[in-house]
Amino acid sequence: QVQLVESGGGFVQAGESLKLSCVVSGTGLRLKAMAWYRQVPGKERDWVASIAAGGAKDYADSVKGRFTVGRDSAKGTLYLHMNSLKPEDTAVYYCALDNVHDSSWDRYELYDYWGQGTQVTVSS
Repeated sequence: QVQLVESGGGFVQAGESLKLSCVVSGTGLRLKAMAWYRQVPGKERDWVASIAAGGAKDYADSVKGRFTVGRDSAKGTLYLHMNSLKPEDTAVYYCALDNVHDSSWDRYELYDYWGQGTQVTVSS
């Protein structure tokens, strides 16, 4: 049974930083494509960042230069380091796992497993 559990969300002021974690259990993390998405009420879930099986990374334009995605395969954990946070970054953040492909990037339909989400609130 594959499970993804996010943590690290919270309430911060604009300009501050947060680090989100996503612990994966039930499967090996080493060669899997993973991603972070975010969603605000009433809107679609938006892609934030991805890391491919080989380690290549990509980011949405809105977070490029501020967010960094990383992975510790030994710990089975995906990370999202978020710096210079803005009020528009406020959302529920979800991690996602593609158990089949080496890289999935922003292709929502390829992600098989999702976490329950962690709330990030940025005050101006």
